Amino acid sequence: MWIWFVLVVASLLVIVLIIGCRGVDILRQVSREGIENEKVAQAYNRISRWPQFRFLRRMIVAEIRTYHPKGILVDAGCGPGYLVAAMAKSFPHLYIIGVDIAEEMVQLASRNMFSLGLGKRAEFRQGDVQELPFEDNSVDFVVSTLSLHHWSEPKQALEEIYRILKPGGQFLVFDLRRDARRLFYWLLRFAERFVVPAPLRNINEPTGSVRSSYTMAEAEALFSETPFQQHRTKPGFGWIFVSGRKG
Repeated sequence: MWIWFVLVVASLLVIVLIIGCRGVDILRQVSREGIENEKVAQAYNRISRWPQFRFLRRMIVAEIRTYHPKGILVDAGCGPGYLVAAMAKSFPHLYIIGVDIAEEMVQLASRNMFSLGLGKRAEFRQGDVQELPFEDNSVDFVVSTLSLHHWSEPKQALEEIYRILKPGGQFLVFDLRRDARRLFYWLLRFAERFVVPAPLRNINEPTGSVRSSYTMAEAEALFSETPFQQHRTKPGFGWIFVSGRKG
């Protein structure tokens, strides 16, 4: 009897894994970000301290390390600043500037950095990625995470990143991918329904961000239309890295 029960459970698990590992094919649906809302900003600040986000930050920092960054690094769409803090700890030789369109996020990020004792290692500015508050050829590295899918004019934003980078400067974009595995979608749907704070659930996050993200093919096509002649994509289970260099 127990043998049959184990076999049935194992079979069901195999079926779930097979179906869950298939990619999803859905049309892109642009979501409203809503970070300008104070309650949403506070909720995002809270979940950014969860283990899942710490895991993502470690993964992103490890990826950045492979590019041997130096000089001035800009985090475009820095949110509450926890990635800036992680980079400041991992790369003490860098000066880091976080930029976010929402004043609430800029204030949160500044407070978070000072509470971690890293206030002198970075600064934060309010600004739009489509009009970055930097002079031409003035920074060495640009990072943007979980932000690409919210850009209303992504080509213009990437041209801005190109503009502010010094010749030979590098960029790294990390975002969700719409052609993620079904299992990744299921996990996010579960989190949205039962785990994330109500202000985020009310704006359909995090599944809204996945639905408004790009597929691998779309991301490659988008970056090929920019001045960056040197770029490459690196897929993950539910995310994508795009990196490149200004010639």
